[in-house]
Amino acid sequence: MNRELTKKLATILKKRKLSKNFNIMEVCGTHTVEFFKSGVKELFPEGLRLIDGPGCPVCVTANSFLDRAITIAREYNATIATFGDMLKVPSSYSSLAKEKAKGMDVQIVYSPLDALTLAKENSSREVIFLSVGFETTAPSEALTILEAKKNNIKNFSLLSCNKLTPPAVEALINSGEVKIDGFILPGHVSTITGRAAWDFITKYNKPGIISGFEAHDLITGVIELLDMLESGENSVKNGYKIAVKEEGNKKAQEIIFSVFEKAPSEWRGIGMIPDSGLAIKEEFSFFDAEKKFPVTPPPVKEHAGCRCGDLLRGVITPPECPLFGKACVPENAIGPCMVSSEGPCSAYYKYWRK
Repeated sequence: MNRELTKKLATILKKRKLSKNFNIMEVCGTHTVEFFKSGVKELFPEGLRLIDGPGCPVCVTANSFLDRAITIAREYNATIATFGDMLKVPSSYSSLAKEKAKGMDVQIVYSPLDALTLAKENSSREVIFLSVGFETTAPSEALTILEAKKNNIKNFSLLSCNKLTPPAVEALINSGEVKIDGFILPGHVSTITGRAAWDFITKYNKPGIISGFEAHDLITGVIELLDMLESGENSVKNGYKIAVKEEGNKKAQEIIFSVFEKAPSEWRGIGMIPDSGLAIKEEFSFFDAEKKFPVTPPPVKEHAGCRCGDLLRGVITPPECPLFGKACVPENAIGPCMVSSEGPCSAYYKYWRK
């Protein structure tokens, strides 16, 4: 879209007069960043409030997951393969970065297949891939397990913390803790789930729109959502039709559920949500690190003062956390919302401090 049209849309949004105050929630880490980075948030008319939801997979990963990963690596002298954004995320008592400094074998990889290659090249060591993500990354992780089985790679396993986003959104609505009038729905996740996966929000009389990631996508999405809110229309619209289909990517869904099955999953700040996780099926249990390496992790401990969990439920904004910008900064993050590049605290700190 040309720059002039984007400017016109920006003017329309900025000059808009609302009949009442509205709270809208975004549930995508990339949207979190782009609302700030692009300056779209500065265009919001008076009375419109953006709430950050549980859209960052690193952020919603509970301490208990890393506690288990670190305990397994210690007790079984295993190699941990992980994406770089998990390295500095605090567990209850440590972090992968701190454990690596003490001698734990922690390897940064860029895909689960990289972790499988690492296992092939180091057949005498157990390699455990930390599988943290939403629907978007789950197909590649399922394919990696299928590849490991096909090639009989016995020293590779996966510790799954894969999550499904619609159940988390429904859990937030049902909690009633925060007034949410409508949703800016995730673009990347919806390429897998499809538009129809979000129709459930309409039974709660809440509209939503799936948005792309450019400034004009976000502005258009907000304008259309406001139109629905003002008119009382409760529907889920697709504002990212170039990538999102009605029923999503059926092939990707088939791949995911050939290896994984729905299971309860713990979300930071929210707790256990039924059918919101992806557990490895019994057929592939040999590649399930949780079953392959039984351990008893230490009791979970939350970091004093960190309100990342409250933030992910939309209860507070980053500046309302007493640690934000003081004890908790990107160079010395106390919680994952500041560690992850898609975390709301990180985005707020980098683009929105005033």
